[in-house]
Amino acid sequence: MLTRNEQFPGNFQGGSDKPAGWAKGISIDQEIKGFLQANEATSTRFGTLEFGVRVPHKADPWTRMVYAGPNQPLAPIADPYRMFEKMYGNVKDRENLLSVLNMVQQDVQSSGLRVSEQDRHLLEAHGKYIGQMERELVNQNKPTYLAAPVELPKNIGDSDENMPTLSKMQIDLLVNGFENDLNRISTLQYTQSVGQSRMKWLDVSEGHHTLSHDPDGKKETQDKLRRINTWYCEQLAYLCKKLEATKEPGSNESMLDNTLVVWTNELGHGNSHTLNNLPMVLVGGGFGFEMGRFTKVKNVSTSRLWLAISHAMGHRIDSFGLAELCKEGPVKL
Repeated sequence: MLTRNEQFPGNFQGGSDKPAGWAKGISIDQEIKGFLQANEATSTRFGTLEFGVRVPHKADPWTRMVYAGPNQPLAPIADPYRMFEKMYGNVKDRENLLSVLNMVQQDVQSSGLRVSEQDRHLLEAHGKYIGQMERELVNQNKPTYLAAPVELPKNIGDSDENMPTLSKMQIDLLVNGFENDLNRISTLQYTQSVGQSRMKWLDVSEGHHTLSHDPDGKKETQDKLRRINTWYCEQLAYLCKKLEATKEPGSNESMLDNTLVVWTNELGHGNSHTLNNLPMVLVGGGFGFEMGRFTKVKNVSTSRLWLAISHAMGHRIDSFGLAELCKEGPVKL
């Protein structure tokens, strides 16, 4: 969804008869991150932060939507306490992790002498990513915060019943990261593809994926799916209101005035798995997009939307993902 690329051959079995592997390209958030981090004026400690809510630890294409490059999935942090430690953890933890990363980097470098040319390219990419993590940790040793770190409620377990609380915690941390200029881009992933979360606080006991495959004419199921989608929309509203309530330093503008929020999923219709009519919601200051309206575009790849967003951020690349999907340039909305 975010790479607009194909998958490598692999052994992850999905809904078809052909197993597949990881994506062949970088995701748009990481592409723009690379552009911003290369400029001292827009560089931040992390560049991006990847948040999750009830995302399983198991690594497969259903649980990963962010990619640092070909064959390089990035796991979202679904534990708010772990995310807090990443953002504001103590110096001793960082020193220990730096030591481990240094050893891993040495192993990567020595392994490069004993592998094929193709595998050496992949090792070099991993080596660059480890180096980036090391730089982030070094920069953490001199923290200066514009806002106090968020205070999280204690002992919230990772369970479906706690999804509303976990969602609020992660959104609070996400906005706090922007407020302290730790990063300019964040992703927030809820559950996983083919997820079976049971949202009992909405009086829905069935798994979400199971409900999504019921016929459209089943009224009881449609009512439950409407409740689920309304809840997700409420999370978007909470994020946007939080951004709106946060003032930019030294300005009367809100953070929402200078942020573009994109809400989407990877299918247009659940029970038919169609890739047509993908829902896209854009909220915020605009970044050049006209807001406050509903529009439909036909036969336009989301590659062109990611391209348009990249251009709006100042990163004027010619194409993103599969080049043939970008021949007409950025989508005009």
